[in-house]
Amino acid sequence: MTLIPVALGARSYDIVIEAGVLTRAGAHLKPLSRGRTMAIVTDANVAPHLATLQAALSEAGIASEAIVLPPGEGTKSWAQLEALTDRLLELGVERGDHVIALGGGVIGDLVGFATSILKRGCGFVQIPTTLLAQVDSSVGGKTAINSRAGKNLIGTFHQPALVLIDPQVLDTLPLRDTRAGYGEVVKYGLIDDPEFFDWCEANGAALLAGDPQARETAIARSVAAKARIVAEDERETTGKRALLNLGHTFGHALEAETGFSDRLVHGEGVAAGMALAFGYSARLGLCPAADAERVAAHLRAVGLPDGLAAAGIDADGATLVAHMLHDKKMDAGTLPFLLARGIGETYLERAVDLGEVARFLDEVRGA
Repeated sequence: MTLIPVALGARSYDIVIEAGVLTRAGAHLKPLSRGRTMAIVTDANVAPHLATLQAALSEAGIASEAIVLPPGEGTKSWAQLEALTDRLLELGVERGDHVIALGGGVIGDLVGFATSILKRGCGFVQIPTTLLAQVDSSVGGKTAINSRAGKNLIGTFHQPALVLIDPQVLDTLPLRDTRAGYGEVVKYGLIDDPEFFDWCEANGAALLAGDPQARETAIARSVAAKARIVAEDERETTGKRALLNLGHTFGHALEAETGFSDRLVHGEGVAAGMALAFGYSARLGLCPAADAERVAAHLRAVGLPDGLAAAGIDADGATLVAHMLHDKKMDAGTLPFLLARGIGETYLERAVDLGEVARFLDEVRGA
């Protein structure tokens, strides 16, 4: 078992990474149950894991009630938020209770937001079932739903009380979803850990093939990196946590162009966005062209998109930049960008000319 603390003072919590921990979840959740029925929120794709979790809770003497939502990004909506909070109130959830989020990033984001506003804030536990959620969205307390204006624009910071990560649940994950999660794994190497990017180049294929050791190593190193950054800058006030958004400004624009549909899932958008961020950095003379190509080559090698064409995007630069103007990181009319001086040397740049970005996107579109 790997135990990684997220040091946030009174809001500190542990991340438990252990193969098979889902079958032993009752022992971890017993102190949070208060002898009451625990609500589990999940989606229709996670049914086998729901049965395992409920059996584990029952074995520990914890009663549970499941709320099963539709799968997909469309569940992060006002309508589903209303339905979920109404159901939690019907179940009598109290401020001192903890709701369990069992699923991928959609479920974690929605449950986190719902519990942050239910009775002015109750507790929740993250049990992520996708690689992307395990290495990224389950840690750090960002919660949100989507709106017509864009992705994750309505939300709060609300830290979980506990995160339980079972790498074995990834055995049932479709390869496309595993690849999408791997895009977020690569991100940690590109931010500030070039040795981890070396590890990804050597072990990414094994991870995607289901190698247990490669999976656990990737999850533990990714989570440790995120926990460290979150502890330093919980609410993105110093700029340190903003580094975790590498690839997201470009990536969210690509997702918006697809209507946040299954044409391009989040991890794929982030992968293409990271390639574009490195490509743009190279175009500006900030980053060696060889490093930008190395990033793109690794993404191609593992089956992830390395740019606009591979992501199925044919929009012009002006259209994509227009999507960026809805980014929640906009500050005083400017949009901070994550650029790179090389692999493992990502930094926050606040003086980016969006017209130049549009021209760059037009250039790579026509390449």
